Amino acid sequence: VNALSTKVEVTVMRDGKKYFIDFDHGRVKHELKEIGTVDPSQHGTIVHFYPDPDIFTETIVFDDKILKKRIQELAFLNKGLKLTFTDKRKDSAETDVYHYEGGIKEYVAFLDKKEEKLFDTPVYVEGDYDGINVEVALQYTTGYKTTLMTFANNIHTYEGGMHEAGFKTALTRVINDYARKAKIFKDSDTNLSGEDIREGMTAVISIKHPNPQFEGQTKTKLGNSDARAAVDKAFSEAFSKFLLENPSVGRKIVEKGQLAEKARIAAKRAREVTRKKSGLEIANLPGKLADNTSNDPEISELFIVEGDSAGGSAKQGRSRLTQAILPIRGKILNVEKASMDRILANQEIRTLFTALGTGFG
Repeated sequence: VNALSTKVEVTVMRDGKKYFIDFDHGRVKHELKEIGTVDPSQHGTIVHFYPDPDIFTETIVFDDKILKKRIQELAFLNKGLKLTFTDKRKDSAETDVYHYEGGIKEYVAFLDKKEEKLFDTPVYVEGDYDGINVEVALQYTTGYKTTLMTFANNIHTYEGGMHEAGFKTALTRVINDYARKAKIFKDSDTNLSGEDIREGMTAVISIKHPNPQFEGQTKTKLGNSDARAAVDKAFSEAFSKFLLENPSVGRKIVEKGQLAEKARIAAKRAREVTRKKSGLEIANLPGKLADNTSNDPEISELFIVEGDSAGGSAKQGRSRLTQAILPIRGKILNVEKASMDRILANQEIRTLFTALGTGFG
């Protein structure tokens, strides 16, 4: 802050005394000196800084929404810390207080406040490994979105890094090991992938490292290899113990992953089927589809009719420019009640995909 300001003023209250020092464009203007006494119960530091307009050329007006979001984030990341934000620029000064005894456990609950939870209380684990403090909180929702936020020494590592890699590896291994030991998997079942296990998960990872090394152009990726081992070990031990003590939660997480796996495999099959426009399908299509002559999708229509007789009548009364007719055989399959495999095996539905020239999803 000092290097980016025209002026910085610092007031310190400690041991019943009050001290002051100020800076001008990064250089000391007046050395630290005692300027008075205060009640011994008063302690802390007050910093006034004035951003340099020659550096911040776009604006030096602070956005209170951005400041509040960051202050709240810091309060979540440091459990028990109380932070107060007061905006005196307005006619009536507004004050917001951020204080979370639950730390990142409350952060996860905050992120998921509008979601339907798979279980009530977020999982929280904490441990130390080779001087690195590791905190992980996670929750599962009934949805499909995955939210994974990582921090190192209170810095949001948007690009992830070694701590994120350690968490993903540990989570995948622990869940699969638990599923086998708890007999949730059948002997023939393969392990769940990390992607399937993380579906619907909201997690916050926060580590405190004595010597963090940040990589990338924006320095938002943690490069310390020991952070990977620390998170892996600390999370594995604590989370394995948690699952043994909370088998109902463990089963819900595994079953959620199994559903994600089935959906992913079904979607893959659907893509493969719709992409395979075999020569036979294409050869058969013109006999069924009476195509329109316009290539403009804004005015083109497709009429799906039951049987060749209805198709013949529709073809005679249509506009060849804008209206296409596709006869199908019998009553089409009710896809709402059918399994994905049965849907993809239905010839009429596959013919419809081919006529439309679309995928499935």
